[in-house]
Amino acid sequence: MRAIAAAALLTLVSSAALAALKPGDAAPDFNLEAAQGGKAFSFSLRQALAKGPVVLYFYPKSFTSVCTIEAHEFAEAMDEFAAMGASVIGVSSDKIAVQREFSSKECRDKFPVGADPGFTVINAYDAAFKVPIAGAMFANRISYVIAPEGKILSVVEDSGATAHIRNALAVLKHWRDSQSK
Repeated sequence: MRAIAAAALLTLVSSAALAALKPGDAAPDFNLEAAQGGKAFSFSLRQALAKGPVVLYFYPKSFTSVCTIEAHEFAEAMDEFAAMGASVIGVSSDKIAVQREFSSKECRDKFPVGADPGFTVINAYDAAFKVPIAGAMFANRISYVIAPEGKILSVVEDSGATAHIRNALAVLKHWRDSQSK
């Protein structure tokens, strides 16, 4: 059990080192067309941060296996995020029509997903990757926890879904505890 926990921690620590943005950096501000519960709206990071911390996670493609699992896991954990005053938004390069459907079916109406087909936000967060053989571009699976003042608290780059949720909840708990001191 200790070996598994140590491996998981090493994965989190080493994967964070791969992203260009680091804890302590200013999170790039953005506005993005998003959907929640099948309804499109304009998401503003600045407005979301005014309410509390934000978990921003990037994923390659809506309705693919790991992306769907990740959306389900975030949806299941939304009460825990809300209890810490945090909001969640997922972002991929899918168009808003796809995100409207994904937000209802896979995010279970619990949190928004943003459409970034032009890779504006994806590139700002150094979350783009190119498939070598096909040359197609996607968002990499990276998650950021952003404090209300706009500083990045945590970065995780992991191809699996679960580490992102566990890490975000742990970082938010630590942040919340540090705020009450």
